[in-house]
Amino acid sequence: MSSNSFGAKASLEVGGRTYEIFRIDALQSRFDVARLPFSLKILLENLLRCEDGVAITAADIEALATWDARAEPAKEIAFTPARVVMQDFTGVPAVVDLAAMRNAMAEMGGDPEKINPLVPAELVIDHSVQVDAFGTPSAFQRNAELEFERNEERYAFLRWGQNAFANFKVVPPDTGIVHQVNLEYLARVIFVNDATGQAYPDTLVGTDSHTTMINGLGVLGWGVGGIEAEAAMLGQPMSMLIPQVIGFKLHGALPEGATATDLVLTVTEMLRAKGVVGKFVEFYGAGLATLPLADRATIGNMSPEFGSTCAIFPIDAETLRYLEFSGRPAEQIALVEAYARANGLFHDEDSEEPTFTDTLELDLGTVVPSIAGPKRPQDRIPLTEAKHAFSESVGAYVSTNGQDEAEADSFPASDPVSTPASAPSGGPASTRGATGTATPVRLADGTETSLDNGHVVIAAITSCTNTSNPSVMLGAGLVAQKAVQRGLTVKPWVKTSLAPGSKVVTEYLARAGLDTALDQLGFNLVGYGCTTCIGNSGPLPEEISQAVNDADLAVVSVLSGNRNFEGRINPDVKMNYLASPPLVVAYALAGSMDVDLYHDAIGTDPDGADVFLADIWPTNREVADAVESAVQADQFRRSYGNVFDGDERWNGLEVPTGELFDWDPRSTYVRQPPFFDDLPRTPDPVADISGARVLAVLGDSVTTDHISPAGSIKKGGPAALYLNENHVEARDFNSFGSRRGNHEVMMRGTFANIRLRNQLAPGTEGGVTRYLADGSGTEMSIYDASMRYQEAGVPLVVLAGKEYGSGSSRDWAAKGTRLLGVRAVIAESFERIHRSNLVGMGVLPLQFLDGESVQSLGLSGEETFTIAGLAGGQDIPRRLTVSADDRTFEVIARIDTPKEQEYYRHGGILQFVLRQLLAA
Repeated sequence: MSSNSFGAKASLEVGGRTYEIFRIDALQSRFDVARLPFSLKILLENLLRCEDGVAITAADIEALATWDARAEPAKEIAFTPARVVMQDFTGVPAVVDLAAMRNAMAEMGGDPEKINPLVPAELVIDHSVQVDAFGTPSAFQRNAELEFERNEERYAFLRWGQNAFANFKVVPPDTGIVHQVNLEYLARVIFVNDATGQAYPDTLVGTDSHTTMINGLGVLGWGVGGIEAEAAMLGQPMSMLIPQVIGFKLHGALPEGATATDLVLTVTEMLRAKGVVGKFVEFYGAGLATLPLADRATIGNMSPEFGSTCAIFPIDAETLRYLEFSGRPAEQIALVEAYARANGLFHDEDSEEPTFTDTLELDLGTVVPSIAGPKRPQDRIPLTEAKHAFSESVGAYVSTNGQDEAEADSFPASDPVSTPASAPSGGPASTRGATGTATPVRLADGTETSLDNGHVVIAAITSCTNTSNPSVMLGAGLVAQKAVQRGLTVKPWVKTSLAPGSKVVTEYLARAGLDTALDQLGFNLVGYGCTTCIGNSGPLPEEISQAVNDADLAVVSVLSGNRNFEGRINPDVKMNYLASPPLVVAYALAGSMDVDLYHDAIGTDPDGADVFLADIWPTNREVADAVESAVQADQFRRSYGNVFDGDERWNGLEVPTGELFDWDPRSTYVRQPPFFDDLPRTPDPVADISGARVLAVLGDSVTTDHISPAGSIKKGGPAALYLNENHVEARDFNSFGSRRGNHEVMMRGTFANIRLRNQLAPGTEGGVTRYLADGSGTEMSIYDASMRYQEAGVPLVVLAGKEYGSGSSRDWAAKGTRLLGVRAVIAESFERIHRSNLVGMGVLPLQFLDGESVQSLGLSGEETFTIAGLAGGQDIPRRLTVSADDRTFEVIARIDTPKEQEYYRHGGILQFVLRQLLAA
């Protein structure tokens, strides 16, 4: 219980009920807390309420109350989130670990039921549906059937977890995307703990980096690895440094023709250029009043793409409007307003500007229609430049039989364009073909067509980023409606799909009468889930796939998602572009990236007349009218009335029972992981790493998509061979994401991305390295080399460049690294979540000194490494010495907090928590 050192405890009466609250302004007489940014006020309340004199002290509270905006983060605090949110790809391994911890607790003589979530944990199954069927009215039904056939084992395991663990709820499949369900239903904004009678800000961590979407609702939360989330569920406060906060001032309003997607791509480009990794971003200014909640959530969703920990908007009148609009109870809305006003968290036109570390600003009126790609979300391209940018990029993908894709950081971000936007207008059509390499294709229905470089083979309206936003979804429907009225059709080589974030979307599209037009263009409902954005695009039609591979074509996907990294969307697709849902429809009609949507015709009508995008692009007024008439609060109440119930497939699963899970040794989906095998009750002393070999030498911007297994399982690879040995045929491989509960599959897929380039094995792509311990330098898979090194007792290191581990919060990027025997990663810089996850798995993240790198130090990767300075002390020193044959250099140990020191000494966060609970 709080010692209430600052006299902050108070009461608040709302609607006839009295709540205990902790008032931030109780500190105002001693510290100027009113100047703090909104996000830090939430952290300050968290400390006041959770102060116990041990984990959280008065000194911690004072450190935050006296925050120096300009100072480098140095002071550690403990953050206690109100709840945890998971999706099934990251949630299944988290529940697997909890189940394994119960086994370990029992084997070590402890009480297994101590392993139980102590804060509410909610898991939404949204990552498992794939786009197998598309373009037909039965696509949703067929994909849902296939989803259950492939994932029955996993779903039964989650049903077991829902019954075995307290405080754990599961939203069944075919309901929605976790972040949209969180925004539309799960989020409280102000949380009530019925056991204590306390009311306090709703805060959370989530096992998906795009948890930050909820920041648009004024809720502080961010993505963490599954291992951190498990610790949070088990009652461990999260150690963090008091962050710097960047203020992003908005003014003006979006112009005609610009969408929320264009805005978020602009913001992403600006903040990535600013450099906000590890910082909070907070939006303020007069422009807030013009941004609907859905637009704010769209911006918050992209926080991982610009690298910040969060991207938050304050609670204001728009927050209250959205809560009412989305069907929240009246008493909850009253509590949110009363609490936020009472505790200095409500923003209105009279609110003073907070103090920020640094600021930047954007006139919303300068936002122009944009896309981003071909392989990074921050590489924004004004739509006026899209055709030229594609022409400039495509050569890197086709010049030498597809084997010369540039490193992930080689395409510079487009220069910012400040020209005001307008709806694309028509003009003379271009007569130049894509690249003149057209390949004839006979489609399944017998018709003849041809395929070329730059052809759009996937056009997907998908991902929480945009499908939560009625303006862009109804905008896409209006484009489709106008296109159908002009007699246009989607090009025959395009795989189209519509995967909304919740059932509310299909309701309002139907109410607006726009679902029919989308269906006519092939944008039929394929499922409620992430689908294409996370690599669940499903296979291309066989004849299209064969033509692409036979001619080694650089074909394209266009998706309304948030991620477009290499190898992520589909193994046949080399270039991926992010775009708004209306532009996804437009590119499906055009069929190619080699088109100027401002001047080239995107099709011809039945009379042979050219049709331009300007002819079918809706005005802002048309979109606003559609939103006003079609989106109603009753849709939210109806869709979420029985959100946890599930359908007959879900309720018909055979579910194991008991406090301990009955592991099936034959399972290829859910296996007991080895993290707690032979775990001693106390950790062994930390030792230096000596005689280490290099497993991989990697370049800049290596993402967790490159490291962690994701997408389809490649035939002939180590994971496929393992499944074959366990009597699983290729047609039943499913995806890596669906098999994240099986460490045998996942470790074999680590560092096996088809676009990963290991400089230790030049000229290769995918998970290839050279085995160096015997002097032969034999090329083999990274997995096979790892097994040989581990059998010989040789520790391993990975060398890398800048921004190592950017992208999704994939805990398996760290788990797989650990299971492959990697003891340390030496990089020029790390992305926040992956660095933390490495520590959480007992892998040492080491950073080259400024100005130093693999290249500057002349490292080839063939050296034998020793990392000295680890042994003998209680803590790992900030600087360590690395010897690589005859070279010696210093590195920075990126163990950033005292709590991380403990995790590393115990061999990982889960081992630490298990020992703590065993001793309790």
